[in-house]
Amino acid sequence: MTMKTILLVPTAEGVGLTSACLGLVYALECQGIKAGFLKAFSQDATAQSDSSTALYRHISQSQTVEPIAYATLTSRLALGQTDELLEDAVSLHREVAQKHDIIIAEGLVPNGRDAFAAQLNAQLAQALDAKVVIVSNADLNQAKATAEKVQSQLRHYALERAAGVLFMRTKGLNDAQIPVTLDSSLRLVNETAQFTQALQKSHAHLGGKNLPIIGLVPFSSTLSVPRLSDLAEHIQATWLNQGESQRRVLNSSLIGGNIGNELNKFVAGELIVSPADRVDALLASQLANQNGTPLAGVVLTEQQAPNNDVLQFCQSHKSTLPILHTGLTAYETVQKIQSFCNEIPQDDTTRAEQVTHFVGSHLDPEWINQLVSNTQKPRLSPSAFRHELVQKSIHAKKRIVLPEGDEPRTIEAAAICQSRGIAQCVLLAKPEAVAEVAKARGVELPQGLEIIDPDQIRDQYIEPMVALRKGKLDAIQANEQLQDTVVLGTMMLALDHVDGLVSGAVHTTANTVRPAFQLIKTAPEYSLVSSVFFMLLPDEVYVYGDCAINPTPNAEQLAEIAIQSADSAKAFGIDPRIAMISYSTGTSGAGADVEKVAEATRIAKERRPDLLIDGPLQYDAASVESVGRSKAPNSDVAGRANVFIFPDLNTGNTTYKAVQRSANVVSVGPMLQGLNKPVNDLSRGALVDDIVFTIALTAIQSEQQAAATQPEVAAV
Repeated sequence: MTMKTILLVPTAEGVGLTSACLGLVYALECQGIKAGFLKAFSQDATAQSDSSTALYRHISQSQTVEPIAYATLTSRLALGQTDELLEDAVSLHREVAQKHDIIIAEGLVPNGRDAFAAQLNAQLAQALDAKVVIVSNADLNQAKATAEKVQSQLRHYALERAAGVLFMRTKGLNDAQIPVTLDSSLRLVNETAQFTQALQKSHAHLGGKNLPIIGLVPFSSTLSVPRLSDLAEHIQATWLNQGESQRRVLNSSLIGGNIGNELNKFVAGELIVSPADRVDALLASQLANQNGTPLAGVVLTEQQAPNNDVLQFCQSHKSTLPILHTGLTAYETVQKIQSFCNEIPQDDTTRAEQVTHFVGSHLDPEWINQLVSNTQKPRLSPSAFRHELVQKSIHAKKRIVLPEGDEPRTIEAAAICQSRGIAQCVLLAKPEAVAEVAKARGVELPQGLEIIDPDQIRDQYIEPMVALRKGKLDAIQANEQLQDTVVLGTMMLALDHVDGLVSGAVHTTANTVRPAFQLIKTAPEYSLVSSVFFMLLPDEVYVYGDCAINPTPNAEQLAEIAIQSADSAKAFGIDPRIAMISYSTGTSGAGADVEKVAEATRIAKERRPDLLIDGPLQYDAASVESVGRSKAPNSDVAGRANVFIFPDLNTGNTTYKAVQRSANVVSVGPMLQGLNKPVNDLSRGALVDDIVFTIALTAIQSEQQAAATQPEVAAV
């Protein structure tokens, strides 16, 4: 097995080098390969820590080495100590190589100050025995000029060292969507082929077999969106009201004329720039903000800032609208905003994640596969899990009802799912209420997104509901219960009008689950409903069950929870190794609680001899290899478990929350198992992406259940 190092070398400043590195790391992660990252040399003379390295640590949830400081770099070069410098770089490389088979290295940026950059990159490539990818910006209408930029860097390298060209921030393409995970359907196959032909008119080797175009990444205005707090210093501004200072600036508008003619500028993400004496502009901004239009903020220019009386008159109590004041003129302010640098600050992790998903989606998967070949067997990393989740749900093509149809996060998630084909979403809400929320949040409702007014369909479910509840309620009571959209959505699911239900952004778990128990009921092969969480740890995905439903399961029930959880793990690409958790490992402890777990293990093994199950095991014996070898040397599960079955709800719920919060781990779930049809609950603090992944999860569950109930075709 050989170590592979890919050195990314830019043609100039501002080509998106760090974004290219992180996008490549992420694309490998989605293939189950954890790539290392190395930035050998820093070019920032003032920063305490390197931005690229910090962003890698966040994206990959992995540690790496800090680069050699700029002061050290320049002084060594001045003293003619290039060899010693490269030896130090190799030493850093070897440190990263101890834990990784593939390393993505970030080269130096050629700029006016560091004339040595191009030559040192070439020497570094040799020292690390790295293949080189040239990273350049591109313009589809200027193929020859683009090719010359690439060629100016290529001339430093032997042809066999070159591995490809990656075009970033490409002009002449439409603004693409930002995916929630890797989405190879975004890749611009035809455009890449056409651009390659245009490049080859002047430089025949570009885009050929030995120098492939590994990606054509569009310029995205959506991703070039700084936070207002990032802009404040750049425009020499002070805060008059901090409000939500992390709001994103999509665009800026100068208010110059009569306010009545400028109302079209008051839209989501807009930064309003206005002279400080324009009280009408300040009032209009506050009104728009109060009415649910999240402006990016207001910058008051020139003169003195308005006095406190004016500010208090214009502001509602604890206004969320950020307001800045700068001594610059309105014109100077707008110019400065437009010239603001596009680099991602190291604390802007949300934008960094979006950029990595975006860049990774535009990379050639065949080229990635070649890079991955001969490396260690892929594991199911969190990124790979999310990627698989989305791909499987797209394939499933299921209709999912969202009873909280006018909730802002739910609307945004439904729009993403609909436009990306993750599911056919059905919002239960008044269409006008959905349209209003979408407009205020700047969400474009895609074609095909279903919005159903509950009042229009409720009556058709009264009679079926009375029949399903078998004498437990009459038509009046059924009508009353159906006022609750969760109950209405559950009835739609019970009658196969939809394939799954997701709720809980506003409702409690009990409100979501109770109608499912009453109307959907348990699947015939099971006696109970349980739940699992998918715990997205840095290196692997674990399954925890049951952490949400059953307070004190007996041995029989615990065995069933283990079997359900193992089948759920399999459905999502995890090969289950099941640990039955207890405070004692094997026969080291005694007591009723330990005996219950031992009995549950015996029952589960008996019912499903095909599964790898062991217990009782303590958590450390189940998860840490060295402890597992010591405490349970003959176990096939100890030290390598990935499905953890807790003895009761108290233990399960406490453990999942402790791990989630203490280790900052993303958890997807709870996913309910054992029901006839899929119903899933959200956390009330769920983010938009959490809702998207839960919808995907539900769609896959529906597909799995449908496959399980189809009669097997007899062999002819």
